[in-house]
Amino acid sequence: MGYVSYRTASRTPRPLIFVWNGGPGANSATLHFEVAGPRRGEADRLVDNAETWLADADLVFVDPIGTGFSRPVSPEAGGEFYGTVGDVASVTEFVRSWILLHGAEDRPVLLAGESWGAGRAASVGYRLIRQGVPVHGLILISGGDGINTPYLSKDAATALRVADLAPVALFHRRLDPAVAGDVESARRNSEAWARDVYQPALARVGALSDVERTTIATTLARYTGIPIDLIDPTSLTFTPRQYLRGVLQDKGQTLNIFDMRLTENPPTHFEGAIDRYLRRDLNYVTDLPYVGLTDGEVGYAPHDRYPASVGARWNYATIDASPEQIEAAIREAIQRGGGPPRIGPPLPGTEEAIALAPGLKVLVAAGRYNSLASCTANDELHRLLPDPLRSAITYRCYTGGHMFYRDGPARLQFSRDIAEMSRTIR
Repeated sequence: MGYVSYRTASRTPRPLIFVWNGGPGANSATLHFEVAGPRRGEADRLVDNAETWLADADLVFVDPIGTGFSRPVSPEAGGEFYGTVGDVASVTEFVRSWILLHGAEDRPVLLAGESWGAGRAASVGYRLIRQGVPVHGLILISGGDGINTPYLSKDAATALRVADLAPVALFHRRLDPAVAGDVESARRNSEAWARDVYQPALARVGALSDVERTTIATTLARYTGIPIDLIDPTSLTFTPRQYLRGVLQDKGQTLNIFDMRLTENPPTHFEGAIDRYLRRDLNYVTDLPYVGLTDGEVGYAPHDRYPASVGARWNYATIDASPEQIEAAIREAIQRGGGPPRIGPPLPGTEEAIALAPGLKVLVAAGRYNSLASCTANDELHRLLPDPLRSAITYRCYTGGHMFYRDGPARLQFSRDIAEMSRTIR
């Protein structure tokens, strides 16, 4: 397994943050070179990162097997790692081994993961604590909170999502002007309607009259900007994919799944600079390609046949599931567009980790315009959480998308929050 670590000389043990991205099948370059590391990508080069987390903690950027310079020992062994269970087990072993090999047993340990990697961080934290390796903090970025108990009802989560979508509709000029003219009033007015009208209607949706259904659907379209004909008349809901495709369908455009303010994936131009930095500045001498840095097929493959990507080969099951079960679950997840499939019970995560280590601190970070998150639902969930979960977990919402740190003010605030967390657990 490949990694990049940054350590500083200090008389007192500094916090140690293990950092990875998600995918599944993604290397750690995004967090490494866009927010946390000492160098940050700008245009086609790397510049000094004034907000690096290295100011307050030592860092280890981890590339799971099949990403970056990390490789299985054979093609056949890849299946041991390209799945939810094997992924968590292997990253857990990496952290445990790294701590021992580098004499870091006295360091406060935090685990930071983005997207799919957030769930990985929660589950790895649980496994480490269970194995007797202390973990002091979890930083869960744009990938949920790792809580498996449904403290927030499905109806509440569906209704409160309206308050996240109203600002999106406002941004694209699809919000009814009578609703609101600025972001805060759009969020406030839509949340009030969602709580007072929409959620109670969802709770008795089967008993609503035709007039009530029409009224709810019409108002839902006004607050979210989705065409009314895309709202299911039976459930009075729409899927995430329908929303992304529907808001600007008259323009032939689809909202970006990671940042609903956009209709395309914004390009980055510093991949070459990252590659040169790893090989020249850090002097890591290898002929291996850094997997995930470019989309091209690089390196030797037998018969010039390159295998499918790690993400395409991923086994999401946490149980022994048939290929038909897995295929059906993936197909349903793609159709909904709301995140990865779940096949079997989720692995133990944040709640189970806190039960083993009540002093554990958790930061859950989300971007307001990320289609895969809901800041409003997070706020409500935090209110409903029982202690010690409520006192252990802090939810933060930043103005941005999935990679909210691409917005300068959000990156600055996020780094301040990481610094505060690092100082708190010393």
